[in-house]
Amino acid sequence: MEIKLAIVGCGKWGLKHVKTAYEILNKNLILVCDSDISISKSVEEISKEIKFTTNLDDILNNREINAVIVSTSAETHFEISKKCLLANKNVLVEKPITLLSSEACELVNISKKNNLRLMVGHVLLYHPAILNMKEKIKQGVIGKLQYIYSNRLNLGTIRSEENILWSFAPHDISIIQFITDSKPIYIGAKGAAFVQENIEDSTLTYLKYPDNIHAHIFVSWLHPFKEHRVVVIGDKGMFVFEDSLKKEKLKFYKKGFNLVNGSPEKFDSDYEVVNFSEKAPLEEEQKHFFDCIVNNKVPRTDGVHAKEVLEILEIAQSRLNEV
Repeated sequence: MEIKLAIVGCGKWGLKHVKTAYEILNKNLILVCDSDISISKSVEEISKEIKFTTNLDDILNNREINAVIVSTSAETHFEISKKCLLANKNVLVEKPITLLSSEACELVNISKKNNLRLMVGHVLLYHPAILNMKEKIKQGVIGKLQYIYSNRLNLGTIRSEENILWSFAPHDISIIQFITDSKPIYIGAKGAAFVQENIEDSTLTYLKYPDNIHAHIFVSWLHPFKEHRVVVIGDKGMFVFEDSLKKEKLKFYKKGFNLVNGSPEKFDSDYEVVNFSEKAPLEEEQKHFFDCIVNNKVPRTDGVHAKEVLEILEIAQSRLNEV
């Protein structure tokens, strides 16, 4: 099977999808769609060979197209993805998959019924550092998994249509789900709104997993500097992934405590830099999507994974509303 791709939505991230897809597929990027005709100029800058339309029906009615990347605003994900699936197109939709878990469930059911790939753009699960860390955790490098914490902080673009939890936390929830391979048995969250009423600028989410594994996620767009850090702690060592650094992004610390005659005794050594492939996560994500279509495989970030992330977001949001 040959991939024949269309892309819907050409905002900042959507144009990155267009550029990446054209580099991979060239002429097999059949069509790009956005409701704003002025975006066609930005698409032309990538390549004048790429055809542009403002009409989604041009994609839905094109039988040659068998894959669609949906990179529109979150509130349109369900409607567009559903139309594409019903038109027999495999779909890679950006996060969050939808705004309601019931809608995500419907997309999963349609994709299964029609034997189509439904994948969601949790791009960090295609980052070579995250994959390297997951493999080493499986190998027992840090021993028994105990605690994960994630900070995603920046003086970033403040949105009016969603709070910081929905804007930033899906990345970190997807990573924690990927690392733990389980569902949380308790979810708690606190947050505060400062700039706009009822739109939280900062939230702290707490997750408890089976086997005494715990995690927290701190996200904020009211922060003096950029920090994207994930710390994974085991009883034999710790990993630290800092995507905001230019070098030494992944480190292993052989640190922790042993019980000696019933008393905690610290072991401590300097960190080791963990090398990993420099492959671009977005390119790896798209290649994975195409490979899953061609070889009929289940995507790493399939609709079921995305639905679980969404369900955690919904519960965390309900905890914020309790305050």
